[in-house]
Amino acid sequence: MRKLWGGAFAEDTNSLVNRFGQSIHTDLNFWQEDLIGSVAHARMLGAVGIITPEESETLIRGLEQIHEDGPESLPHDVEDIHTAIEVKLSEIVGEVAGKLHTARSRNDQVATDTRLYLHNELVEVFDLIKKLQTLLLAKGGEYKGALMPGWTHQQRAQPITLGFHLMAHFWALQRHGWRAERLFELANYSPLGSAALAGTSFPIDREMTSQELGFLGPIPNALDATSDRSYILDSLHLCAALMIDLSRISQELVLWSGREFGFVSLADSVTTGSSIMPQKRNPDMAELIRGRTGRVIANWVTNATTMKALPLGYNRDTQDDKPPLFDSMGKVKDSIQLIHLMLESAVWNLEHMSTSVHGDFSTATDLADFLATTGIPFRQAHELVGSVVRGCIERGWVLEDLDAARLNEIAPDVPVAALEVLSPAASIQRRESLGAPGPLAMEKQLTHAQWILECEGFPKIA
Repeated sequence: MRKLWGGAFAEDTNSLVNRFGQSIHTDLNFWQEDLIGSVAHARMLGAVGIITPEESETLIRGLEQIHEDGPESLPHDVEDIHTAIEVKLSEIVGEVAGKLHTARSRNDQVATDTRLYLHNELVEVFDLIKKLQTLLLAKGGEYKGALMPGWTHQQRAQPITLGFHLMAHFWALQRHGWRAERLFELANYSPLGSAALAGTSFPIDREMTSQELGFLGPIPNALDATSDRSYILDSLHLCAALMIDLSRISQELVLWSGREFGFVSLADSVTTGSSIMPQKRNPDMAELIRGRTGRVIANWVTNATTMKALPLGYNRDTQDDKPPLFDSMGKVKDSIQLIHLMLESAVWNLEHMSTSVHGDFSTATDLADFLATTGIPFRQAHELVGSVVRGCIERGWVLEDLDAARLNEIAPDVPVAALEVLSPAASIQRRESLGAPGPLAMEKQLTHAQWILECEGFPKIA
């Protein structure tokens, strides 16, 4: 296996050592970022006179040729991506390739690659979140009046609308977008030029490479620059938090698409069948998102455990910080797109959702609120409505079955006017507080969401 070191070693490393330490196959995830960083470094070396301008141009042309040829042109019998590119570069430009590594180390190089990779990934995540929010906003407006049950403790609680429910996911995504922007900024500082840990005696210009690579500036301390992996931990936490919310949507789609609920039908294009049961339409993509959320959470825990108590300076342990990042970012991007596909093509059984609210006692709170408006303390009203519910259950009635005679039979102290508040549809109409599902409140929420969506980036929701 070809390496960038070994002059001081009298014998070859064991083949198991080579295999165990090799990272080229996962490093290929940021082959372009390694090239981009190398071009910036080569240009800076020529600009400050560490190498000649001609040598700088030769290196840059060679690196551009590698980019044009693609990752399949790189050798795989090497230790890492840095070695692969330098070996390939030497084949193209000859011995001058050996000057590319002047005034840098693989330590600052890999840290630069990872930050550049993260930036590119986050730009994609920004776009995917916005697209899913756009869909949720459209569906929220379309179904703002579509009655359905609302739950707490997975028990029927109060009537809501499908549009109201979908918009809850819109706002969760907004927070994730805001977090991702903060992460983008936090990671946007350059380690390049920090070398192994203590900088270099060459007269490099770190500001120049930082600016060319789009960073806000160089990291002030070279030891911190090569040691820091907190931005990777932050990235993995962002991925885990995003997947947790995507898994909640997935769980709803799994439950609601079953016959027990029958609220939604998922399209053939996003479901799978059974090898033995011809009638099956399985929500496998939703289930996989739900299951792979555990992997993404585990990736954060893995890296946190790896970083715990590592002394400052590069340690080989951190070679394993990137595969979890590649894995989590890939899963997040795929999962957002799959959720979009499932929701975009979903067919909602609005009539069944509406009728399913009947008889679930979910307007009991409305009755308590009504009694409170008559001057009865809410705690007393709560107790009184509890006796109404108990009386209905004992007689096999539901709240919608009540008329003046039945109400008088089980709760003579409750005025007949209370019957007007027991309709689930009327319940929705009355809930007009900020953030509620009532018609006016929903219009305000949808308008607010439209403004948020049209803003550049992800502003705070308040």
